[in-house]
Amino acid sequence: MTVIDCHCHIYPEKIAQRAAGSVGDFYNIPMFTLDGTSAKLLELCENTPITHHVVCSVATKPATVETINTFIAEQCQIHPNFIGVATMHQDYEDPEREINRAIEMGLKGIKLHPDTQEVNLDDPRLMNVYEIIAGRIPLMVHTGDYRYDYSHPRRLKKVLSTFPDLVVNAAHFGGWSVYDYAFELLECERCFVDACSSMEYLGPRRTLELVRAYGTDRVMFGSDFPMWNPATELERLTQLPFSDDELENLLWHNCERYLNVKVG
Repeated sequence: MTVIDCHCHIYPEKIAQRAAGSVGDFYNIPMFTLDGTSAKLLELCENTPITHHVVCSVATKPATVETINTFIAEQCQIHPNFIGVATMHQDYEDPEREINRAIEMGLKGIKLHPDTQEVNLDDPRLMNVYEIIAGRIPLMVHTGDYRYDYSHPRRLKKVLSTFPDLVVNAAHFGGWSVYDYAFELLECERCFVDACSSMEYLGPRRTLELVRAYGTDRVMFGSDFPMWNPATELERLTQLPFSDDELENLLWHNCERYLNVKVG
């Protein structure tokens, strides 16, 4: 079976440790590894069923957008089992030009993290980005954090209502740490969710309940590497009582449909 890890962060070797450390500091949790390089990701998955990785990074300032997108595209050229997602920043001067360049380089979506980028998910600057990508490539967005309001799922509900052609991965079951709000607000077949950075906190029973609630045709496996070990996250999900057909959706087909790619 093909297995796609739909949510991995990677960084150039010279900044990987610092970048991963800053993520751990932001969430005040110990990272699984501070080595957030492609090499480490592939090493961890060598003896696992994981075959493909959706890779991304986040621009916390507009000056890094182009550099990050070029890096992600280059890594996808080097590693054919990588599927790249571009970044964007709300203050980047010409988002349409850069999004077009990202698509030309073969990148398959746009990744945003409203909390670390300090911008409301429904800010007019980002609404402009959604207008550019709707019907072309999907959005991958961090959602939910009890400490902030930037990425609250109610903001994503507004975005989905405004752009009927926009396909979204609302990461972390649609709302990290505010899971119940997310489920109530994100009843939309164009809104996929991934399970990463959540199962440790939810536990097996609540994880299973959320997957069943959203439906096994909307939930995707993801690890949030380097925050978590992909092999451990895969085991957490596959040990739950799903049928083979359901697992194929969770581990493979849903991500193909979300990104409009075919890997198997």
